[in-house]
Amino acid sequence: MSHGHSHGGGCSCESEPSDGPERGLEYGLFRKIDLDKLQCLNESREGSGRSVFRAWEERNDRTRFVESDDDEELLFNIPFTGNVKLKGIVLIGEDSDTHPAELRLIARFSNVSHLSIHISKNFGAENTKIYYIGLRGEWTEAHRHEVTICNYEAAANPADHKVSQITPQTNFIS
Repeated sequence: MSHGHSHGGGCSCESEPSDGPERGLEYGLFRKIDLDKLQCLNESREGSGRSVFRAWEERNDRTRFVESDDDEELLFNIPFTGNVKLKGIVLIGEDSDTHPAELRLIARFSNVSHLSIHISKNFGAENTKIYYIGLRGEWTEAHRHEVTICNYEAAANPADHKVSQITPQTNFIS
């Protein structure tokens, strides 16, 4: 398959021979993406960026894709429902100049709860087109703590603490 790069040294294009069911299990992190909060910037059709994160078995579906709008760049902000140790990425694009040529990842790859993928350029086309992005790795449940907003006073200001006036009562027992 000729699309502007070689298949040696880490390319994970659809032409690789390993298409067994175990491969689908490896790339199952799409189930752990919070799709409601996923963002794709510079997509030509709103919401289309979410459609490229799907099951391995659906990777060859050419009816669902994302295409860049104004230029060749795309930026995916991917929140996970837990912590992820990312081990691999598969990206399937068009067999043309619209295929991504450069991919940048913004995160440390162990124990991430959010990942940004920046497609900065393609092989010379005006727009970039992606059909599938598969994420391989390990997922663990996040231990998130709610944020508590507290105010601490070094010295109490009586004007801040309104107290009902207490009238002392004296009772005499005769």
